[in-house]
Amino acid sequence: MLIVDDSAVARQTLTEILSRDDEIEVMGVAQDPIIAAQKIKRQIPDVITLDIEMPRMDGLTFLRKIMQQHPMPVVICSSLVCPGSDTLDKAIKYGAAEIIAKPQYGTQEFLMEESITICDAVKAAFLSKPVKLRPSQPRIAKKLTADAILAKPASKAMSETTERIVVVGASTGGTEALACFLQALPNDCPGIVIVQHMPEGFTRSFAQRLNDNCRVNVKEARDGDSILRGHVMIAPGNHHLLCRRSGARYYVEVKRGPLVSRHRPSVDVLFRSAARYAGKNAIGIIMTGMGDDGAKGMKEMSDVGAYTIAQDEATSVIFGMANEAIKVGGVSKVMPLDQISDEIFRR
Repeated sequence: MLIVDDSAVARQTLTEILSRDDEIEVMGVAQDPIIAAQKIKRQIPDVITLDIEMPRMDGLTFLRKIMQQHPMPVVICSSLVCPGSDTLDKAIKYGAAEIIAKPQYGTQEFLMEESITICDAVKAAFLSKPVKLRPSQPRIAKKLTADAILAKPASKAMSETTERIVVVGASTGGTEALACFLQALPNDCPGIVIVQHMPEGFTRSFAQRLNDNCRVNVKEARDGDSILRGHVMIAPGNHHLLCRRSGARYYVEVKRGPLVSRHRPSVDVLFRSAARYAGKNAIGIIMTGMGDDGAKGMKEMSDVGAYTIAQDEATSVIFGMANEAIKVGGVSKVMPLDQISDEIFRR
């Protein structure tokens, strides 16, 4: 892989992090896109990490050129703390496989979590299917389950009510999959809660982008928000999102905590909370993404009577999370992305 960043410290830090993983080999670094282009001519990398703000050519321009001329997996690695929706829109539009925050030095636990996120993003990008744009780390921390955030649900499902909620989990390729799914929904659909693996600072603008293009209301979740018909909430980056119930009212809880299934937010945490507090009143959907986050949680939802759907392999960028959920027996139905919204109303 090739690291493209104008900061010598960032290049060194990324090289150190990625080189510790036995599955990743850093073939070189470049301080700007012009030098990167020269290196790509000599040897095509499997994956590129790319900063946004660089001299001679910005990262988004370089990304667009790559995806127009020779599509390859690109991970945008940005130090922008609060990116504007325009930046995020362009990165997704131009075909970035993943978007992560640039690593920073901090506590050992913080560095370990960042290392996990960065290496997983690079591996997910490698497995993605880039489309042409038209004119083992050592001593990895124990992989935690949703037990770290919430106890398992009771084996008996909660009594069924007339009000339903929908919980959705996605990762690599999920930004476009969610747009396709949500744009097909009417404004009176059941309340929807989503975990999309995305770094802190990007989820608010991502939610705003969806809100501008959908009939449903989409927003970044805030602690205590009610889950209402026609409304969609997306987990804030770097925070877990849970469904809760008080009487007939469903609401969300936003909380910190350790990485679960190597992620924060974690789909397993969301799905477990739906199993515990909504039971058969919930519908679970797992979409494109690498790894197994959400598989155990979806099985728990299925065990308490919830109806569960997995996006099929043909329409997934990476058939990882959905496939793992299928393997453990947690999926009621497998279907193409463009049919999932209709299936919700058939149920």
